[in-house]
Amino acid sequence: MRPTPRAPRWGRRFRDLRHRTAQTILAVAAVGAAVALPVVLLSVGGGVFQHELATIRQSGFEISITTTADHGISDAHALSAEIDRIAGVAAASPILSVAVDLFAPGQGATPVLAEGIVPDAFLATQSAADRSLLPSSIALGDPADTVHYANGSYTGPESRELLLSTALAGTLGIANGSMATLAPTANASAGVGFTVEGTFGLPPSLLGPSALYVVLVPLSDLQTLTGYALGPSGQLLDSADTIQVSVNASLAADPSAIARIAHEIEPLVPYYSVSSQTQTAASLASAAAVLTGFYLGLSSVGLIVGFIFLTIILFRRVEQDRRSIGIRRAIGVSGWMIGRGIAAEALALTGAGLVAGMSGGILVVVLLARYGSSSVAAIARDAVFDPVTLGLLAVALGVLGLVAALLPTRRALALSIPEALR
Repeated sequence: MRPTPRAPRWGRRFRDLRHRTAQTILAVAAVGAAVALPVVLLSVGGGVFQHELATIRQSGFEISITTTADHGISDAHALSAEIDRIAGVAAASPILSVAVDLFAPGQGATPVLAEGIVPDAFLATQSAADRSLLPSSIALGDPADTVHYANGSYTGPESRELLLSTALAGTLGIANGSMATLAPTANASAGVGFTVEGTFGLPPSLLGPSALYVVLVPLSDLQTLTGYALGPSGQLLDSADTIQVSVNASLAADPSAIARIAHEIEPLVPYYSVSSQTQTAASLASAAAVLTGFYLGLSSVGLIVGFIFLTIILFRRVEQDRRSIGIRRAIGVSGWMIGRGIAAEALALTGAGLVAGMSGGILVVVLLARYGSSSVAAIARDAVFDPVTLGLLAVALGVLGLVAALLPTRRALALSIPEALR
């Protein structure tokens, strides 16, 4: 019986090379997929945190007074005046936000968000970026909103003036000096006519990316229109949603001074929440730390799977190279040199996977920022690829690559030289 002819040596080498190339591609892909997940999570999560922190630090007020109930702050005018008298306070700005309907001349109802404000105080508690989008002085009748309020009687004359967001004015084609009706419902006959005194820009950081249809009106006028001035029996409501408090410029960077002012405000509002921007920033940092831990825990699962696969590939290569390893050990090559070669191969595969994973993660974030839905794109655009974070990730992957090389190295050194040379 004739023996089966052996495949040409070059054919076997080609098959071995092709198999080894496939192993390399699979190992790099496994490590790259494991790396891409933490790159996306950490860059997007860290970017959102930095964006929110910057928004807090750049706001024009340092202390806010809120309550859980809608329009739940009572006696807002008098309370703001009392806060104004605290040493170090620059302005206390009560704000009431209510959804109403606007009727432009010859047009139907347009739902808008009405912001009831005290003009001077509102302007004083806005950030520099937001003030650049507002008129230099908000011309809404009484700058302190005390004439119509009339010490809680609401018997003074109303100014009935408003400012429109540029988006709303452009859509409805309303010019300065025009009349527009605001109504608490879609019934124009229940509304009140207001004179348009101007427009203002509206960045996403001011009232949210979807709140484009906004009007600014005097606080007392909006309270009267919506029933939040006086109750059914004539009792004083004077409702607001929040009071923003700015401190003197000399104290704005002093956390202890801000904490002192917040502490003095607390007895005036025992049933409301008083928070400073420093407290908010600290809470945000704590939440970000928890989320980062969750991201790392979630990413570790993928990393473990990726490096188990890398270990298997290295084991397979040790088996493929067992004859070469046996020859090198037979001629006196030390175990240290053999182990170093396996570790170098592990680091090379890890490095290639790291480059592929980081590139893939960055590409995913860029594509989401460009082609994702509006909310997803807005979040993706805040992503920050921090070199320190990515550097630490690279170091951690290098350590994991060396760990992945330990068991294959042990296997290589445990090979019997006579069996390996057969």
